[in-house]
Amino acid sequence: MSSTNILGLLGGLALFLYGMQMMSAGLESVAGNKMKSILEKLTSNRFLGIIVGAIITAVIQSSSATTVMVVGFVNSGMMTLNQAVWIIMGANIGTTITGQLIALDVGAIAPLIAFIGVALVMFAKNQRVQYIGEIVAGLGILFVGMNMMSSSMIPLRDYPPFVNLMTRFSNPLIGIIAGMIFTAVIQSSSASVGILQALALSGVISFHDAAFVLFGQNIGTCITAILASIGTERSAKRTTIIHLSFNIIGTILFTVVCLIFPLTDVVAKFSGTSITRQIANMHTLFNITTSVLLIPFGNYLAKFATFVLPEKASEKEHHQHLKYIKSVDTSVDANFGTSAINMENLHNEIERMLNMAKVNVEASFQAFLVGKSTTLADVEKREDYIDYLNKEISRAAAKMMVHETNEKASKNIRSYLDMTTNIERIGDHAVNICDYTKRIEENHIEFSEVSRKEMQQMRQICEKMFEVVNKKPEEDTQKWLDDVHNSENYIDKKTEEFYQNHLDRIQRGECNDEACIIFSEMLTDFERIGDHTWNVAQQMAKIIERGK
Repeated sequence: MSSTNILGLLGGLALFLYGMQMMSAGLESVAGNKMKSILEKLTSNRFLGIIVGAIITAVIQSSSATTVMVVGFVNSGMMTLNQAVWIIMGANIGTTITGQLIALDVGAIAPLIAFIGVALVMFAKNQRVQYIGEIVAGLGILFVGMNMMSSSMIPLRDYPPFVNLMTRFSNPLIGIIAGMIFTAVIQSSSASVGILQALALSGVISFHDAAFVLFGQNIGTCITAILASIGTERSAKRTTIIHLSFNIIGTILFTVVCLIFPLTDVVAKFSGTSITRQIANMHTLFNITTSVLLIPFGNYLAKFATFVLPEKASEKEHHQHLKYIKSVDTSVDANFGTSAINMENLHNEIERMLNMAKVNVEASFQAFLVGKSTTLADVEKREDYIDYLNKEISRAAAKMMVHETNEKASKNIRSYLDMTTNIERIGDHAVNICDYTKRIEENHIEFSEVSRKEMQQMRQICEKMFEVVNKKPEEDTQKWLDDVHNSENYIDKKTEEFYQNHLDRIQRGECNDEACIIFSEMLTDFERIGDHTWNVAQQMAKIIERGK
């Protein structure tokens, strides 16, 4: 094999992978955000889940990308493990679309397809049309690259070392391992299947041997999701176990069938003489058949993943869930005792939510003063949890209010709803401070020593106000409320003082533009945190007084 053939192979591979990446990026730009939105709103219906998973993967041309999204959603608590099963099944079906596209015999007009796509990207003014141009150009470049690879690999048919290597693939186990390793390295089953099709097209590997490599490629594609699950919650790691289990089961099943039954001959017969079509159809058959067979056992896959990675008691708290409100008794004959239990559970959930907001305010101030955004991941994750609690607590409170007949209890529910809204706003202001930290780090913004001391005071004042709020009023509720109000007034007073000092620094030219803007915004957040905390205390006092 000459150096020209080697360069042609490398160039063809580069164009093939770049064309696939370009097509995938264009497809995701056109519909990616909508696909993510659909995933987030997914119901637990298994058939709908499979269909959605297949469509999304067909659109973004990557089962790995879909699975990584699912890992993220399970990790954040927006999707259950059982829902993830159906999405993964659908993703494995959707990924076969790429192989079917490659099997199209359009090699002769591939340069024209690429030219049309590039022309749309270069000359179209509408952004959506440009994205469509990317898709078309990527498809054309993909075919050009595949033709280059196929042409460059033709001499390999007569190259003894390579022929000896390919004959080893007649051993099913070696073929599966080779496909698994190759796909794990390039982290794309769609790309590895396309390369296998190019290899087969050049005549260096038979369809029968390619089938076993194909089965291994389905296992290898799991590596991307496994890498994405590193550092996530155990529930997200279980998602990768489901993905891996699905493909291992399918590989074992199809390997056994191919060894005892001439399945490859059957597929070749209805696929015609095109070996690329034969491989594409085998890939589709593998994933559809495995999905159909495993649909009745989807929940058992989730249970198996939980068995392999059981949930630890210490980790449960990190999953988004209502800790105290398990269900709301809305029956007509719900008695006073039931209502009291509902109220107590509601109170405990809101207290938990307030504590999260308090931790976020302290952590965001700390990150700001240090000027490092490395600690902000926990703040952002906790903010997502606060938003989740706001939504779920409000939903539970609304159910209680509809069926509550006691006037005091109804007023208490309204107070609790008001508290959740204010706590959620406190969390938002903590996130604002996190955003300032990112700006400081990215733009290397410096603050004067005086302004840094004032920011440190803001942090300490907020901490003291939360301490006052957390002190349970025993007998004298009014005294406790007055203490909270004094804290809020002190925040207002210090806000005015810090702002006046800030204006003086600006007048003396001691403050650069970006630092000035951030400090002013910081003062607003500082003052609003005090306001919302005061609002929470007022509603808390009303509930206590109603209970006397």
